Amino acid sequence: MLRPYDDLGAFSGRVRVSAPRMGIGEAPATNLALVLHELATNSVKHGPLSAPAGLLDVACLIEGEDAIITWTERGGPTVEPPAAGKGFGSKLLARIVGSHFRGGVTYDWPPEGLIARLRIPTARLDG
Repeated sequence: MLRPYDDLGAFSGRVRVSAPRMGIGEAPATNLALVLHELATNSVKHGPLSAPAGLLDVACLIEGEDAIITWTERGGPTVEPPAAGKGFGSKLLARIVGSHFRGGVTYDWPPEGLIARLRIPTARLDG
């Protein structure tokens, strides 16, 4: 899902993905792709993939009945938490993860990058 962001190999070695093999239904795959696309777009525009040495780690693990996806950005411009009014992207993520997956999203904003954690019930990924 992140390959379009590396069409020239510019991010080679800077984007790392670790996830267990699991089946995902068609509709959940589309929703998950929208979530990852939004995060990746922001990373390219404002985050670590906008800087020459920035790194992006995407890891998924299964915890009980949930898939935990951790999106970790570092090495980009200094990060500040967004203002109280959330932007379109944050609202989109909250709606998809909350309504479609019945999960949740949390954000940490250390100065060195963003850490977003998505908790999605695995039963909601089957489609």
